[in-house]
Amino acid sequence: MKAFLNTGILIVVSCLAVLTWVWPPALFAFLLVGPLAALSVWGLSGGELSARDIFVWTAVAAITSVVVVGYFWPVALLGMLLIGPIIFLGAWDMSQTRSSVRRNFPVIGHMRYLLEEIRPEIQQYFIESNTDGRPFAREDRNVVYQRSKGALDTLPFGTQRDVYATGYEWINHSMAPCEPDDMNPRVMIGEGTCEQPYDASILNISAMSFGALSGNAIEALNIGAREGGFAHNTGEGAISPHHLQGGDLIWQIGTGYFGCRTQDGRFDAERFVANATRDAVKMIEIKISQGAKPGHGGILPAAKITPEIAEIRGVPLGADVISPPAHTAFTTPTGLLEFVARLRELSGGKPVGFKLCVGKRREFLAVCKAMIETGLHPDFIAVDGGEGGTGAAPVEFSNSLGCPLVEGLTFVHSALLGAGVRDKIKIIASGKVASGFGVVKRLALGADLLYAARSMMMSMGCIQARQCNANTCPVGIATQNPNLTKGLVVSRKSARVALYHEETVGAAMELIAAAGLTSPSALEPWYIMRRVSPFETRHYGEIIHFLDDGALLGDDLPLEYERAWVAATASSFEHAADDDVHA
Repeated sequence: MKAFLNTGILIVVSCLAVLTWVWPPALFAFLLVGPLAALSVWGLSGGELSARDIFVWTAVAAITSVVVVGYFWPVALLGMLLIGPIIFLGAWDMSQTRSSVRRNFPVIGHMRYLLEEIRPEIQQYFIESNTDGRPFAREDRNVVYQRSKGALDTLPFGTQRDVYATGYEWINHSMAPCEPDDMNPRVMIGEGTCEQPYDASILNISAMSFGALSGNAIEALNIGAREGGFAHNTGEGAISPHHLQGGDLIWQIGTGYFGCRTQDGRFDAERFVANATRDAVKMIEIKISQGAKPGHGGILPAAKITPEIAEIRGVPLGADVISPPAHTAFTTPTGLLEFVARLRELSGGKPVGFKLCVGKRREFLAVCKAMIETGLHPDFIAVDGGEGGTGAAPVEFSNSLGCPLVEGLTFVHSALLGAGVRDKIKIIASGKVASGFGVVKRLALGADLLYAARSMMMSMGCIQARQCNANTCPVGIATQNPNLTKGLVVSRKSARVALYHEETVGAAMELIAAAGLTSPSALEPWYIMRRVSPFETRHYGEIIHFLDDGALLGDDLPLEYERAWVAATASSFEHAADDDVHA
């Protein structure tokens, strides 16, 4: 059979050669038939005839054919313009030492890299269903796109989700639904503690730095926040001119202290005051860790560092900017709270809080103990989920480090309740919020308000190309390439950001009203149901044990918190007792 097929291939090639002799332009057909024939011969030979040998013989035959035919028909020599680059590429592939595939399969080996390059697009556009895309399913992305454009966002012919699959969630509605008190509810942060408390929306823009995002993207987000009446977190990359478009800012300070750092990278109180007292800055957030890479400093690849970014951050050009993993302004739980109080005073009485992705429970309980012992407390705590975000991160950190948002949020909420300080602190939840149900679920599980990052990017046109770390974002959002950022028109994208916020908050309030409630503050865990098996459902009040107010203040400690609470100390993030025991 193999001999028969090889004979057939030989006949086809021979006929083509005869046709070329009669009609020279047929020579160019070899450019298509030649490689296919070579591949067929290699496959039929079981690999005994190497692709390198086939390439060499094909190249020799092609050059010889062009030269011979060109002798009789000089125009055919132009064929060298076509086969020459291909032969040069193959010769280069055979001589290079970096890629075994290209070395063993000259020219055709490049197909692997081409297909690998377009694999995400093929997966997204042709293979994935509306509900199985990652990180955001197509259905979730469509909701963002449609709401940001003011387009039709209703769903025809019923849900595409499997409502009997484990993990399916819904909110229990009421037989007596009502009208919400306010379609744009607000949350007061810092009331009773700060001279300048902030009245925040329940949905705000999460931390994304200028550098990670383009200047046009930052401007669109800030103008959208201004028009929609919600806050814009600066990210740890300092306050840039792009942030100062009239929107309310939450200034994030990371371990690199960008915008308030000395030349050796430590905290500079004088520079802090200059930025914190700006009218645009409404709150200050100390970044302890982030969900994308908890325990790892922020990463800005060198390819995305422009002279403008280097000046704003106070860093050199030409190298990755990697923030230290830990703060130098404090080293203990008590030190953290003293730093919070210091920043509150230096800022003129603005709310100050910190952001973290939950890791060791004992360490957060140590902060709770420090609150009890010192009487100091942050005005808010932002809980970031380990499911990641817009930040570039090492694979292991992104995939295998950090507590997911549901567990992190409910733990922080419960711990603050148990320590008797929950009423003094607002909780901001951050992690894959895209729809009204996403907002409602997190409010029910203990959050007072929320951050959203990737969905805000999608409202500006992000297509989930996942090139945020490569400076090649095709829609001009997560890149500093001016040829790409030109595609992002600030005036149009800012309007989409504002509209997406309005529609999403409105959808959340409609769900709350359908549950018979008039305010987000009335939500409780038992309003959210989850299918835990094909034949069993539970509400989150049954799934998660929430502590009673002050439950950690007595001698009879809750069993699941006892070991970590006893091991926690306000004076250190280390274990208080046996160093061989880890809570």
